[in-house]
Amino acid sequence: MNRLAPPAAAAPPPRSRWPLWPQSLAGRTALVLLLALAVVQAAGLTIHALDRVDLQRFAQAREISQRAISAWRTVMIAPPERRAQMLAELELPQGLHVTLDEVPLARPEYPPMPLPIARLLRLDLFAGGPPRVRPREILTAWIPGGPTFVASLRLPSGEWLNLRISLPPPRPWHSETFLIAFGAMTLAAGLLILWAVRRLTRPVRALAEAAERLGRDVNAPPLPELGPSEVATAAHAFNTMAERIRRFVGDRTQMLAAIGHDLRTPITRLRLRAEFMDDDEQRRKMLADLDEMEAMVAATLAFARDESAAEPTAAVDIAALCRTVLDEAADAHPDVAEAIAYAGPERLVAPVRPVALKRAIANLVGNALTYGSAARLTLSPAEGPGRPVRLTIEDDGPGIPAGELEAVFQPFRRLEGSRNRETGGTGLGLPIARNIFRAHGGDVVLRNRPQGGLAAVATLPG
Repeated sequence: MNRLAPPAAAAPPPRSRWPLWPQSLAGRTALVLLLALAVVQAAGLTIHALDRVDLQRFAQAREISQRAISAWRTVMIAPPERRAQMLAELELPQGLHVTLDEVPLARPEYPPMPLPIARLLRLDLFAGGPPRVRPREILTAWIPGGPTFVASLRLPSGEWLNLRISLPPPRPWHSETFLIAFGAMTLAAGLLILWAVRRLTRPVRALAEAAERLGRDVNAPPLPELGPSEVATAAHAFNTMAERIRRFVGDRTQMLAAIGHDLRTPITRLRLRAEFMDDDEQRRKMLADLDEMEAMVAATLAFARDESAAEPTAAVDIAALCRTVLDEAADAHPDVAEAIAYAGPERLVAPVRPVALKRAIANLVGNALTYGSAARLTLSPAEGPGRPVRLTIEDDGPGIPAGELEAVFQPFRRLEGSRNRETGGTGLGLPIARNIFRAHGGDVVLRNRPQGGLAAVATLPG
């Protein structure tokens, strides 16, 4: 049992401690900007409302003050018998009530009118007129239980003109069009933020997708070096890194190919010399060792070249491919043919590299038959969008120690202690299978079955 293990699949990024905090850069940026917009809009709306209340208070107080002065002058110039009638005919604003009484409403037991209210109502204007029209006495009070203020002005005849003033409550949102316009502006700003954030973070998503493609295919096309200077610089650095990786992989492949080519010549010479040996037993052993060396060189070159990456992708019936691999395995191992079985759909089409995928499945099935004397393959379709297709190959072997489940994916790693290739293999079957599944965007993991045996679980994008 063996295999060369590429780096383990990257673990998903850790989730935030706050469940409502977005995980993506675009989501976090948009949320922060929207919150900032909400705070700024709320502050601006509050300032506008306070200014509007002040203006309303000022306008209401001026209107009440002017009408109160008008009522006083009417009373002063009207004949005593017509004063009440003329007061009743006056058009007074909301919040002002005027009566002509024998006693003042502003009583000493009431608290005095606040000075800011007195200034706002301009009661000083009554005392600033000509002497003949000035009130003989001015009393003010604040009636408890509500925002009601009273000003009592004594006429020369001894009667009192009582002004009951109730400032109307402020209405900062009395304009419906203002709130509609404010909501429309906020919505437009929010949509603009979302659009701008998605557009500005698009290069980051493109960089992540390019990194994912490079992890699957070292010959993936380069990333366009467009956009703002920072984005173009990052794309250029990524393309430079990818080119260096391709050069490294190419140099390694060429080196292994050269070594393999050079080794074949001495192997051939040794094979020829072995044919002339007189000792049949030694000749047989030497030829067997040479065959093993040649097989190991061929497997190493195949693993290093990874020719599956250059194979085009096509729509393939994976169910039929699995049954074909199992039929071929049954023909090659007639002694355990009854332990080879398939379970799954009759047809499951997916875009894959057929030759490479067949080789990967054959490696897993062969591994199960070699070490577990059984190969039961279960094909499970994707359970929903974004869910993987799952292939599970189970055997009846002794399993693998928990600490070795990942180590066996390392190249040339064999748990079987002998150096016999018939029992120990070359140690490249599992690494090649994992490389192929990862090149498709999936993976391969091994699990010990609770009831005994081993399960190789391979996934493919749905």
